[in-house]
Amino acid sequence: MATMEECRSALDKLSDNLAQADDDGVRGAASLDRSLSCHITDLDVTFTGRLADGRIDVRDTFDGPPRERAEIRLAMTGDDLVALVGGELNFARSWASGRVRLEAGFRDLIRLRKLL
Repeated sequence: MATMEECRSALDKLSDNLAQADDDGVRGAASLDRSLSCHITDLDVTFTGRLADGRIDVRDTFDGPPRERAEIRLAMTGDDLVALVGGELNFARSWASGRVRLEAGFRDLIRLRKLL
């Protein structure tokens, strides 16, 4: 089972990957300015912050599910987060099977599909 530190590191790596994206579609999707939460279900911890300027800025971490409804909401196990960021887990298949949950407004989902 991934630790909280490994999950935080994975989010930082994802942020770095977004910032270095060369593809115009990815850069456009990453340029959203939205509140973000990522609930790590097996650790029962939530990271909150913003997706802005092509980066994920994690601002807070707390125990339990998200306290407020973020505009972009992710939920998965810590191992799945680490595997997704490491390229070992396919996001589309994981999302379709319910292994990874992503909730956002319809327009945001259309733009985010380029990221994931």
